[in-house]
Amino acid sequence: MKATCVFCAIAAGEAPATVVHAWTDAIAIRPRSGGVNDGHLLVLPRTHVPDAGTDPDVTATVMRHAAQLMAQHPNANLITSRGPAATQTVYHLHVHVVPREDGDGLPLPWTPQHTARATAQNGATR
Repeated sequence: MKATCVFCAIAAGEAPATVVHAWTDAIAIRPRSGGVNDGHLLVLPRTHVPDAGTDPDVTATVMRHAAQLMAQHPNANLITSRGPAATQTVYHLHVHVVPREDGDGLPLPWTPQHTARATAQNGATR
């Protein structure tokens, strides 16, 4: 456990979180912010691993658990990031399970909806 890592504290039961599933080696929690939709979950290992590229065995375990949760939805994204350029802000491996629906309007950074939303929000013109 890394002393300053909020996800380590959550995994150890030392910080509050809404745990929706627990395994011996990982947990699934609801994001504190509520997430991007009602079914949004984070799956994180109980051991401190900074990102998905650091320990392939731990990453495989977390992905297996995330896939089990993803299987409950007909449409979903599994998302993880490594490094600030890839939008990582918490440096403890975690995988987002994000259920999706047709027309939910949820943009991902590489979709046309993201570009249109960002342009509308920023009032960008060229």
